[in-house]
Amino acid sequence: MDDIEKLSRELGEALLAQNLTLAVAESCTGGLAGGALTSISGSSDWFMGGVIAYHNEVKEQLLGVDAAILNTKGAVSEETVLAMAYGAAQLLKTQAALSISGVAGPTGGTPDKPVGMVCFGWHLNGETTACTEHLEGDREAVRLGSVRRALLGMLNMVRGQTP
Repeated sequence: MDDIEKLSRELGEALLAQNLTLAVAESCTGGLAGGALTSISGSSDWFMGGVIAYHNEVKEQLLGVDAAILNTKGAVSEETVLAMAYGAAQLLKTQAALSISGVAGPTGGTPDKPVGMVCFGWHLNGETTACTEHLEGDREAVRLGSVRRALLGMLNMVRGQTP
């Protein structure tokens, strides 16, 4: 997990340098991103907190994800993670937020949304973007890979690059 720690530290430094605060909204990672961020000493200067929105009702009630999005696009969709990232930023009053929703496996995959499909959302100063990736490996590998990708995307966005 050294690379995750390094990404967390670099993200924290980049946020702090721009006087930004961060929130997370996680589904399939179940708090791993928040855990990685809070493992960094001093993270309370830039990390406000997060929501583990594993169930759709939590996505709706806490993060403001529209039920219509969940019903038509599903929990694992770019539309959902866009709303999750925006909702986390609004809820926790941050300028930056990241979100993760995916199929970690080994069960739960479908032909349209196979195991390893993960959607990522990032929000920064009013701009929100998303992408979908297909990660390889077992459940733990997908979850850790998701945290890496989410942190890297947020770091890139804070640096003015494509997530």
